[in-house]
Amino acid sequence: MSGDQVASFIFLGLWAVALTGTFLASNRLGWNKTLQQAAIWVLIFLGAIAAFALWEYIERGLNPSVARIGETGAIEVPQYPDGHYYLTLNVNDQPIDFMVDTGATDIVLRREDAVVAGIDVGDLRFVGSAMTANGEVRTAPVRLQSISLGPIEDRDVFAVVNEGDMQDSLLGMGYLQRFGRIEIENGLLRLSR
Repeated sequence: MSGDQVASFIFLGLWAVALTGTFLASNRLGWNKTLQQAAIWVLIFLGAIAAFALWEYIERGLNPSVARIGETGAIEVPQYPDGHYYLTLNVNDQPIDFMVDTGATDIVLRREDAVVAGIDVGDLRFVGSAMTANGEVRTAPVRLQSISLGPIEDRDVFAVVNEGDMQDSLLGMGYLQRFGRIEIENGLLRLSR
């Protein structure tokens, strides 16, 4: 949790305490009515705190890929508040959300995304392995019929399906190296061929 988030929580907490004190001090409405209003305000504050804490994920869910074609023809991807870059690519004509990961060797699909892309995960052989922050995981090699990002389409692309749990599928260097130029500047990722 960042310092700004901690400061915001402290501010909201102090505001809640002040509001609660005001309710209790102005007991002119009677205890039942005061408690009812206090409960409503507590629910409003809890909702606001939850929305604030989860806003990054809410925003990503509403607009997972905000990539656009820039003036030079490069694909431009803004950085999310969590510091990562996210893209939605069509894999076998199905949209799949990816996190750009220059530390990943290959395109790495979550099992759920592999199913969306039409891959029968029951037939996969998890014969490979990969080292992750959570340790070693088994992987299964697959060939994607097509993968496209905007107007750019590639066919017969190598990828792996991860046997373990993952939050996002990863767009690794196996795909990124297909671009002639990869730039990150001022919170903007540019991919150009």
